[in-house]
Amino acid sequence: MNEPTPVLIPPDLLPRDGRFGSGPARINPAAVADLAAASSEFLGTSHRKPTVKRVVASIREGLATMYSLPHGYEVVLGLGGATAFWDAAAYGLIDHRSAHFVCGEFSSKFAAVTAGTPHLGEPVLIDAPIGSAPHPTPIDGVDTAAFIHNETSTGVIASFARFANELVVVDATSAAGAISVDIGETDAYYFSPQKALGSEGGLWISLMSPAALERIERLAHADRWIPPFLSLQTAVDNSRKDQTYNTPSLSTLWLLDWQVSHVLDNGGLAWADARSRTTSGTLYAWAEASAYATPFVTDKRFRSPTVVTIDFSEDVDADAVAANLRSNGILDTESYRKLGRNQLRIAAFPTIDPADAEALTSCIDFVVEGM
Repeated sequence: MNEPTPVLIPPDLLPRDGRFGSGPARINPAAVADLAAASSEFLGTSHRKPTVKRVVASIREGLATMYSLPHGYEVVLGLGGATAFWDAAAYGLIDHRSAHFVCGEFSSKFAAVTAGTPHLGEPVLIDAPIGSAPHPTPIDGVDTAAFIHNETSTGVIASFARFANELVVVDATSAAGAISVDIGETDAYYFSPQKALGSEGGLWISLMSPAALERIERLAHADRWIPPFLSLQTAVDNSRKDQTYNTPSLSTLWLLDWQVSHVLDNGGLAWADARSRTTSGTLYAWAEASAYATPFVTDKRFRSPTVVTIDFSEDVDADAVAANLRSNGILDTESYRKLGRNQLRIAAFPTIDPADAEALTSCIDFVVEGM
């Protein structure tokens, strides 16, 4: 492939902040400045002392408020991100067999974990074509139904539902902190904070129901070996003490607490949801009006408010557009690598100013014309 024609975007067209990655995603510069100011008292200190435990307590209280947690639900923290949570769930949350509602890369990865877990039965997979989402439906013979709220790889928002006595386990990594949800319809709503929650990776958080907590405790005492690092009961026990089982990234905790407080101060999850929908709406409207671009997700019901995927016509090389944007300081608009489409993928998290999304569309048009 030839090198793209270099295009210099005029400074007055550029967004104020050029980070549009879907994860790790944009962190509010004010949060970074506040962390730097607090670093001498916070960074490099023991995670089992009050200085850090107060931050963990604030995170747990803030998320409980943000999601209006029903009685008996708890905020549980563990290390390793959502990827580690899949392994932990295979050991300590799924009893015998799970059903997985799959619509992209990340929802399929959890299914692959359970398929390779020797003490579990073969999982049931309910697939949907790329660019859409499966319809929730009851599945016989399973004790856990695994959904994804927002598929980061494809820019699809999916639905989930409760049936019979299965635990409802929902991957919310690119939804948490940005998309409104009734937590009472879930048993383990889990996520990492490096996307809409404006922090770094390496941590998982799960909002757990009494039924999930009861299942975790029962399996922890069953005749099943569970690696200590992946023990959900250990994560629950430590979270109740406002700490993690082993040493966390303190900056991740601090930035997460900052963003949770920021969202609550500005109107809570409803504010964050509306802000993301404003940003994504700008991008979708631009693509629909464009002569060379179109939303990848054709059915508006499935269009994600936080991750926007845009297909380009064959005569416009999306990779070349992304490369030109990057050379002008507009970062991480490339498509998801395994999807293999001629498209851009653009985050619309609450940390992104809607005005920056408007500027981005002008920059894309300028680059395409210049190429």
